[in-house]
Amino acid sequence: MEVRPECVPCLLKRVLFQAELANNGTEFDALKAAMNAFSKGLRKGRNSAEMATEVHRAAYSAMKVKDPYLQLKIRADEVAGEYIDDASKFIEASEDRMRAAILVSSIGNIMDFGMGKAIDDPDRFRKEFRGLLEQGIGYDDTGIVKKILSKAKSVIYVFDNCGESQLDKLLIREIKKAGTKVIGVVRGEPILNDVTLEDAERIGLDKELDALFTTSEFRVGIDMNALNEDLRKEIASADLMIAKGMANFEALADQNVPIPIVYILRSKCTPVADALGVPIGINAVAVRQM
Repeated sequence: MEVRPECVPCLLKRVLFQAELANNGTEFDALKAAMNAFSKGLRKGRNSAEMATEVHRAAYSAMKVKDPYLQLKIRADEVAGEYIDDASKFIEASEDRMRAAILVSSIGNIMDFGMGKAIDDPDRFRKEFRGLLEQGIGYDDTGIVKKILSKAKSVIYVFDNCGESQLDKLLIREIKKAGTKVIGVVRGEPILNDVTLEDAERIGLDKELDALFTTSEFRVGIDMNALNEDLRKEIASADLMIAKGMANFEALADQNVPIPIVYILRSKCTPVADALGVPIGINAVAVRQM
């Protein structure tokens, strides 16, 4: 996705948010580093995830903190974990279990701290959970997803945020009921509140999967050119990629992916909603085939 002018204040707001999480007096240093990254790299036509990666790399270096979101990620996992039973009952009671599991997975994407139409505190999820479920899926390609999954032998699942990943477990379980292999992909290094290998293992996410890979680097989203050879082979032989969250859409929208992608997310900002072709502020399930 191409970066837009609105991305600049949004990213700077997030830099300040994470510098305040670091709580070590580096707010001005982090903002200055982020603005320097913008001054060097911001130009029309650049990929927004690539630009965001440069901004956050500069800010993290200035903050001198490897994972400023760590405690917030742990808290998000705890809060979302409280709703696994309720979400499971919602799926069990549904006439369309797969669609219900996809909806549950999509609402978890509201846990995207410090930006857009998201939440800044995991505890707010308690107030949002039921209302988000009642909204349903506002842009709904689940019929296409189900058709692909009905014949799929292997699925690539690219995770996004902590907390959200607790609810992803339920969708993974539904997919695997048909004997489909699910290969997970998490971030290679801590960035924002995204799931890393350590985060995945902390909540037992790795045990839900047939294999788990990392992106091997500090990056917003996923760069197909930076993946290791084993993961490339898994993607090439898979039938579908499930890409959770806005960052993965921003990164993948401009890349050549050899299999269909379904983006499952909460449309939390206008640039992403416009680029994906969905309304803002909805639970979205959008298939894009190469």
